[in-house]
Amino acid sequence: MKKLLILLTALLLLAAGCSSEENSGSQEKDALKKVSLVLDWTPNTNHTGIYAAQEKGYFKEEGLDVEILMPGEAGADQLVASGKADFGIGAQEALTEARVQDIPIVSIAAIIQHNTSGFASPKEKGITSPKDFEGKTYGGWGAPVEKAVIDSLMKQENADVEKVDIVNMGDTDFFTAVERDIDFAWIYYGWTGVEAELRGKELNMQYLTDYSEKLDYYTPVLTTSEQKIADEPETVEAFVAAVSKGYQFAADQPDEAADILIDAVPDLDAELVKASQQWLSPKYQDDAPRWGEQQQQVWENYADWMYDNGLLDHELEAEKAFTNKFLPDGGEENNE
Repeated sequence: MKKLLILLTALLLLAAGCSSEENSGSQEKDALKKVSLVLDWTPNTNHTGIYAAQEKGYFKEEGLDVEILMPGEAGADQLVASGKADFGIGAQEALTEARVQDIPIVSIAAIIQHNTSGFASPKEKGITSPKDFEGKTYGGWGAPVEKAVIDSLMKQENADVEKVDIVNMGDTDFFTAVERDIDFAWIYYGWTGVEAELRGKELNMQYLTDYSEKLDYYTPVLTTSEQKIADEPETVEAFVAAVSKGYQFAADQPDEAADILIDAVPDLDAELVKASQQWLSPKYQDDAPRWGEQQQQVWENYADWMYDNGLLDHELEAEKAFTNKFLPDGGEENNE
Protein backbone atom coordinates (compact mmCIF):
# COMPACT_ATOMS: atom_id res chain seq x y z
CA MET A 1 0.00 0.00 0.00
CA LYS A 2 2.83 2.37 0.86
CA LYS A 3 4.51 1.68 -2.51
CA LEU A 4 1.22 2.42 -4.27
CA LEU A 5 0.88 5.78 -2.50
CA ILE A 6 4.46 6.70 -3.42
CA LEU A 7 3.77 5.78 -7.06
CA LEU A 8 0.55 7.81 -7.15
CA THR A 9 2.30 10.79 -5.60
CA ALA A 10 5.07 10.59 -8.18
CA LEU A 11 2.56 10.41 -11.00
CA LEU A 12 0.63 13.40 -9.65
CA LEU A 13 3.84 15.45 -9.35
CA LEU A 14 4.82 14.48 -12.90
CA ALA A 15 1.40 15.48 -14.24
CA ALA A 16 1.55 18.76 -12.35
CA GLY A 17 5.00 19.46 -13.78
CA CYS A 18 3.85 18.74 -17.34
CA SER A 19 0.80 20.93 -16.86
CA SER A 20 2.98 23.69 -15.48
CA GLU A 21 5.31 23.44 -18.48
CA GLU A 22 2.38 23.51 -20.91
CA ASN A 23 0.87 26.52 -19.16
CA SER A 24 4.25 28.23 -19.13
CA GLY A 25 4.69 27.58 -22.86
CA SER A 26 1.19 28.82 -23.55
CA GLN A 27 1.71 31.93 -21.44
CA GLU A 28 5.05 32.56 -23.16
CA LYS A 29 3.38 32.37 -26.58
CA ASP A 30 0.53 34.60 -25.39
CA ALA A 31 3.14 37.17 -24.32
CA LEU A 32 4.52 37.36 -27.86
CA LYS A 33 3.07 39.97 -30.19
CA LYS A 34 1.13 38.33 -33.02
CA VAL A 35 1.88 39.68 -36.48
CA SER A 36 1.18 38.42 -39.98
CA LEU A 37 3.35 38.24 -43.09
CA VAL A 38 1.87 37.66 -46.56
CA LEU A 39 4.06 36.09 -49.23
CA ASP A 40 3.98 37.25 -52.84
CA TRP A 41 3.86 33.75 -54.30
CA THR A 42 4.09 30.12 -53.29
CA PRO A 43 7.07 29.56 -50.97
CA ASN A 44 10.46 29.45 -52.67
CA THR A 45 14.07 30.38 -51.99
CA ASN A 46 13.25 34.10 -52.12
CA HIS A 47 11.54 33.41 -48.80
CA THR A 48 14.10 31.14 -47.12
CA GLY A 49 15.25 33.79 -44.64
CA ILE A 50 11.71 34.14 -43.31
CA TYR A 51 11.33 30.43 -42.69
CA ALA A 52 14.83 30.36 -41.14
CA ALA A 53 13.83 33.19 -38.78
CA GLN A 54 10.79 31.16 -37.79
CA GLU A 55 12.62 27.87 -37.28
CA LYS A 56 15.71 29.29 -35.56
CA GLY A 57 13.60 31.28 -33.09
CA TYR A 58 14.67 34.74 -34.28
CA PHE A 59 11.10 36.05 -34.30
CA LYS A 60 10.56 34.72 -30.79
CA GLU A 61 13.77 36.38 -29.62
CA GLU A 62 12.34 39.68 -30.84
CA GLY A 63 9.06 39.08 -28.99
CA LEU A 64 7.04 38.17 -32.09
CA ASP A 65 4.69 35.35 -33.02
CA VAL A 66 4.63 35.48 -36.83
CA GLU A 67 1.96 33.86 -39.02
CA ILE A 68 3.11 33.30 -42.61
CA LEU A 69 0.22 33.58 -45.06
CA MET A 70 -0.25 32.85 -48.77
CA PRO A 71 -1.33 35.87 -50.86
CA GLY A 72 -4.68 34.65 -52.21
CA GLU A 73 -6.61 36.69 -54.76
CA ALA A 74 -6.15 40.05 -53.01
CA GLY A 75 -2.35 40.02 -53.19
CA ALA A 76 0.20 40.97 -50.56
CA ASP A 77 0.41 44.69 -51.41
CA GLN A 78 -3.32 45.21 -51.07
CA LEU A 79 -3.50 43.31 -47.79
CA VAL A 80 -0.58 45.24 -46.31
CA ALA A 81 -1.77 48.66 -47.49
CA SER A 82 -5.27 48.05 -46.09
CA GLY A 83 -3.91 46.90 -42.71
CA LYS A 84 -5.26 43.36 -43.10
CA ALA A 85 -1.69 42.09 -42.89
CA ASP A 86 1.22 43.61 -40.98
CA PHE A 87 4.00 42.80 -43.45
CA GLY A 88 4.34 41.46 -46.95
CA ILE A 89 6.64 40.46 -49.76
CA GLY A 90 6.43 42.74 -52.79
CA ALA A 91 8.57 44.12 -55.60
CA GLN A 92 9.84 47.57 -56.46
CA GLU A 93 7.98 47.66 -59.77
CA ALA A 94 4.56 47.08 -58.20
CA LEU A 95 5.28 49.24 -55.17
CA THR A 96 6.33 52.12 -57.43
CA GLU A 97 2.97 51.97 -59.21
CA ALA A 98 1.17 51.74 -55.88
CA ARG A 99 2.95 54.77 -54.41
CA VAL A 100 2.13 56.91 -57.45
CA GLN A 101 -1.53 55.94 -56.90
CA ASP A 102 -1.25 57.12 -53.27
CA ILE A 103 -1.37 53.61 -51.82
CA PRO A 104 0.52 53.93 -48.49
CA ILE A 105 2.92 50.98 -48.67
CA VAL A 106 6.65 51.18 -47.92
CA SER A 107 9.63 48.95 -48.67
CA ILE A 108 11.60 48.27 -45.49
CA ALA A 109 14.28 45.91 -46.87
CA ALA A 110 15.56 44.57 -50.18
CA ILE A 111 15.47 40.79 -50.03
CA ILE A 112 17.79 40.41 -53.04
CA GLN A 113 20.25 43.19 -53.80
CA HIS A 114 20.16 43.02 -57.61
CA ASN A 115 17.55 42.08 -60.19
CA THR A 116 18.13 38.45 -61.20
CA SER A 117 15.35 38.32 -63.79
CA GLY A 118 15.48 38.25 -67.56
CA PHE A 119 13.99 36.82 -70.73
CA ALA A 120 14.59 33.11 -71.13
CA SER A 121 14.19 30.81 -74.09
CA PRO A 122 15.23 27.26 -74.93
CA LYS A 123 18.54 27.32 -76.79
CA GLU A 124 16.98 25.71 -79.85
CA LYS A 125 14.73 28.77 -80.33
CA GLY A 126 17.82 30.71 -81.46
CA ILE A 127 17.12 33.85 -79.39
CA THR A 128 20.53 35.23 -78.49
CA SER A 129 19.70 38.95 -78.29
CA PRO A 130 16.62 41.21 -78.05
CA LYS A 131 16.65 41.66 -81.85
CA ASP A 132 15.78 37.97 -82.11
CA PHE A 133 12.48 38.66 -80.30
CA GLU A 134 11.11 39.79 -83.67
CA GLY A 135 8.79 37.18 -85.16
CA LYS A 136 8.64 35.29 -81.86
CA THR A 137 5.88 34.74 -79.29
CA TYR A 138 6.32 36.06 -75.77
CA GLY A 139 4.32 34.50 -72.94
CA GLY A 140 3.55 36.80 -70.03
CA TRP A 141 0.93 37.69 -67.43
CA GLY A 142 -0.76 40.63 -69.14
CA ALA A 143 0.92 43.64 -67.50
CA PRO A 144 1.74 46.78 -69.54
CA VAL A 145 5.25 46.85 -68.08
CA GLU A 146 6.12 43.66 -70.00
CA LYS A 147 5.78 45.22 -73.45
CA ALA A 148 7.59 48.34 -72.24
CA VAL A 149 10.58 46.34 -70.99
CA ILE A 150 10.75 44.24 -74.17
CA ASP A 151 10.52 47.43 -76.25
CA SER A 152 13.26 49.09 -74.18
CA LEU A 153 15.65 46.21 -74.85
CA MET A 154 14.73 45.87 -78.53
CA LYS A 155 15.18 49.58 -79.26
CA GLN A 156 18.84 49.25 -78.33
CA GLU A 157 19.23 46.96 -81.35
CA ASN A 158 16.89 48.91 -83.67
CA ALA A 159 14.29 46.15 -83.44
CA ASP A 160 10.50 46.56 -83.44
CA VAL A 161 8.40 45.35 -80.50
CA GLU A 162 5.32 45.35 -82.73
CA LYS A 163 6.82 42.32 -84.46
CA VAL A 164 6.55 40.34 -81.21
CA ASP A 165 3.38 38.37 -80.54
CA ILE A 166 2.65 39.03 -76.86
CA VAL A 167 0.20 36.60 -75.25
CA ASN A 168 -1.01 35.98 -71.72
CA MET A 169 -0.02 32.48 -70.65
CA GLY A 170 -1.53 32.83 -67.18
CA ASP A 171 -0.22 30.31 -64.66
CA THR A 172 1.18 27.94 -67.28
CA ASP A 173 4.52 26.47 -66.30
CA PHE A 174 7.48 27.89 -68.27
CA PHE A 175 8.66 24.48 -69.45
CA THR A 176 5.19 23.47 -70.58
CA ALA A 177 4.63 26.80 -72.34
CA VAL A 178 7.85 26.73 -74.39
CA GLU A 179 7.06 23.21 -75.55
CA ARG A 180 3.70 24.41 -76.86
CA ASP A 181 3.40 27.85 -78.46
CA ILE A 182 5.67 30.20 -76.47
CA ASP A 183 9.19 31.12 -77.57
CA PHE A 184 10.38 33.15 -74.60
CA ALA A 185 9.23 34.35 -71.17
CA TRP A 186 10.32 36.52 -68.26
CA ILE A 187 11.81 34.40 -65.46
CA TYR A 188 13.83 34.64 -62.27
CA TYR A 189 16.95 32.61 -62.93
CA GLY A 190 17.36 31.63 -59.29
CA TRP A 191 14.32 29.36 -59.55
CA THR A 192 13.26 28.62 -63.13
CA GLY A 193 16.77 28.93 -64.54
CA VAL A 194 18.17 26.58 -61.93
CA GLU A 195 15.30 24.18 -62.60
CA ALA A 196 16.28 24.21 -66.29
CA GLU A 197 19.83 23.22 -65.31
CA LEU A 198 18.49 20.30 -63.28
CA ARG A 199 16.32 19.22 -66.22
CA GLY A 200 19.30 19.39 -68.56
CA LYS A 201 17.62 22.07 -70.70
CA GLU A 202 19.93 24.79 -72.01
CA LEU A 203 18.53 28.32 -71.93
CA ASN A 204 19.51 31.56 -73.60
CA MET A 205 19.11 34.49 -71.19
CA GLN A 206 18.81 38.20 -71.74
CA TYR A 207 19.19 39.61 -68.21
CA LEU A 208 17.57 43.03 -67.75
CA THR A 209 20.64 44.33 -65.93
CA ASP A 210 22.79 43.69 -69.03
CA TYR A 211 20.83 46.29 -70.98
CA SER A 212 20.05 49.09 -68.54
CA GLU A 213 21.10 50.04 -65.02
CA LYS A 214 17.63 51.53 -64.61
CA LEU A 215 16.24 47.98 -64.74
CA ASP A 216 18.44 46.85 -61.85
CA TYR A 217 15.69 47.31 -59.28
CA TYR A 218 14.86 45.56 -56.01
CA THR A 219 12.74 42.47 -56.42
CA PRO A 220 11.52 41.12 -54.07
CA VAL A 221 11.28 43.52 -51.12
CA LEU A 222 9.89 43.39 -47.59
CA THR A 223 6.95 45.76 -47.12
CA THR A 224 4.72 47.31 -44.50
CA SER A 225 2.26 50.20 -44.36
CA GLU A 226 2.86 53.83 -43.47
CA GLN A 227 0.35 53.37 -40.66
CA LYS A 228 2.29 50.46 -39.15
CA ILE A 229 5.50 52.51 -39.23
CA ALA A 230 3.78 55.47 -37.57
CA ASP A 231 1.90 53.48 -34.91
CA GLU A 232 4.25 50.58 -34.12
CA PRO A 233 7.84 51.41 -35.10
CA GLU A 234 9.15 49.05 -32.39
CA THR A 235 7.27 46.14 -33.97
CA VAL A 236 8.63 46.98 -37.41
CA GLU A 237 12.17 47.20 -36.04
CA ALA A 238 11.83 43.87 -34.24
CA PHE A 239 10.43 42.20 -37.33
CA VAL A 240 13.18 43.49 -39.61
CA ALA A 241 15.85 42.49 -37.07
CA ALA A 242 14.57 38.90 -37.00
CA VAL A 243 14.20 38.65 -40.77
CA SER A 244 17.68 40.09 -41.23
CA LYS A 245 19.09 37.33 -39.00
CA GLY A 246 17.13 34.79 -41.03
CA TYR A 247 18.57 35.92 -44.35
CA GLN A 248 22.06 36.16 -42.90
CA PHE A 249 21.69 32.56 -41.78
CA ALA A 250 20.43 31.55 -45.24
CA ALA A 251 23.41 33.33 -46.83
CA ASP A 252 25.94 31.69 -44.51
CA GLN A 253 24.36 28.22 -44.27
CA PRO A 254 22.61 27.50 -47.59
CA ASP A 255 22.36 23.73 -47.06
CA GLU A 256 20.76 23.95 -43.63
CA ALA A 257 18.58 26.84 -44.74
CA ALA A 258 17.33 24.80 -47.70
CA ASP A 259 16.46 21.93 -45.34
CA ILE A 260 14.45 24.37 -43.18
CA LEU A 261 12.41 25.50 -46.21
CA ILE A 262 11.88 21.90 -47.35
CA ASP A 263 10.70 20.85 -43.88
CA ALA A 264 8.34 23.82 -43.68
CA VAL A 265 6.92 23.26 -47.18
CA PRO A 266 7.19 19.52 -47.92
CA ASP A 267 5.49 19.84 -51.33
CA LEU A 268 8.51 21.66 -52.76
CA ASP A 269 11.00 19.80 -54.95
CA ALA A 270 13.87 19.19 -52.52
CA GLU A 271 16.52 18.93 -55.23
CA LEU A 272 15.40 22.23 -56.77
CA VAL A 273 15.32 23.99 -53.40
CA LYS A 274 18.85 22.88 -52.55
CA ALA A 275 20.27 23.88 -55.95
CA SER A 276 18.37 27.18 -56.00
CA GLN A 277 19.57 28.01 -52.48
CA GLN A 278 23.19 27.46 -53.45
CA TRP A 279 22.72 29.83 -56.41
CA LEU A 280 20.77 32.50 -54.53
CA SER A 281 22.42 32.65 -51.09
CA PRO A 282 25.38 34.83 -52.20
CA LYS A 283 22.97 37.19 -53.95
CA TYR A 284 20.84 38.19 -50.95
CA GLN A 285 23.36 40.79 -49.80
CA ASP A 286 25.79 40.70 -52.71
CA ASP A 287 27.80 43.95 -52.81
CA ALA A 288 25.67 45.88 -50.29
CA PRO A 289 27.23 46.83 -46.92
CA ARG A 290 24.51 44.77 -45.17
CA TRP A 291 21.49 42.68 -46.06
CA GLY A 292 18.37 44.66 -46.93
CA GLU A 293 19.97 48.00 -47.72
CA GLN A 294 18.32 50.11 -50.42
CA GLN A 295 19.59 53.13 -52.31
CA GLN A 296 17.44 56.06 -53.35
CA GLN A 297 19.19 56.16 -56.72
CA VAL A 298 17.88 52.67 -57.52
CA TRP A 299 14.32 53.76 -56.74
CA GLU A 300 14.70 56.94 -58.78
CA ASN A 301 16.26 55.13 -61.75
CA TYR A 302 13.44 52.65 -62.14
CA ALA A 303 10.70 55.22 -61.48
CA ASP A 304 12.23 57.50 -64.12
CA TRP A 305 12.27 54.60 -66.56
CA MET A 306 8.61 53.80 -65.83
CA TYR A 307 7.61 57.45 -66.19
CA ASP A 308 9.54 57.85 -69.45
CA ASN A 309 7.79 54.75 -70.82
CA GLY A 310 4.32 56.01 -69.95
CA LEU A 311 3.75 53.56 -67.11
CA LEU A 312 3.29 56.20 -64.38
CA ASP A 313 0.86 59.13 -64.28
CA HIS A 314 3.38 61.28 -62.46
CA GLU A 315 6.85 61.03 -60.99
CA LEU A 316 7.56 59.04 -57.83
CA GLU A 317 8.63 60.63 -54.55
CA ALA A 318 11.34 58.01 -54.19
CA GLU A 319 12.46 59.02 -50.70
CA LYS A 320 9.02 58.11 -49.31
CA ALA A 321 8.80 54.73 -51.02
CA PHE A 322 11.44 53.01 -48.90
CA THR A 323 13.40 53.26 -45.68
CA ASN A 324 16.60 51.77 -44.25
CA LYS A 325 15.98 53.00 -40.72
CA PHE A 326 14.76 49.66 -39.36
CA LEU A 327 17.75 47.67 -40.55
CA PRO A 328 20.19 46.48 -37.85
CA ASP A 329 23.54 48.21 -37.29
CA GLY A 330 22.12 51.69 -36.97
CA GLY A 331 21.40 52.46 -40.61
CA GLU A 332 20.64 55.88 -41.94
CA GLU A 333 17.04 56.76 -42.84
CA ASN A 334 17.67 56.53 -46.58
CA ASN A 335 20.75 56.33 -48.72
CA GLU A 336 21.40 58.32 -51.84
